[in-house]
Amino acid sequence: METVGEATWAHSLRSLKPGGAIVISGATSGSVPSADLSRVFFLQLSVIGSTMGNRDELARLLTFMEQTGARPLIDRTMPLSEARDGFDAMISGDLFGKVVFTL
Repeated sequence: METVGEATWAHSLRSLKPGGAIVISGATSGSVPSADLSRVFFLQLSVIGSTMGNRDELARLLTFMEQTGARPLIDRTMPLSEARDGFDAMISGDLFGKVVFTL
């Protein structure tokens, strides 16, 4: 799954095994990365675009999460007043999951 876009695209492509697939559902850091077409065709990679699902798919996702206990990995929770520190951590890559801002 790739949601960041330009900033992580090359890394995401390099993480795939031959015949692997990458699903793109966002481009928050930019939508025009280097395509690295040679890697895509030599390794027979699949690039699949996706958007957010419909209401039924969201309900199924929530049921799945409830049944399995799957949750997003949260690195830190911090007040919105410290958002600059949270964004600095994201920019530097000094985190291992989501940053949650609270009021």
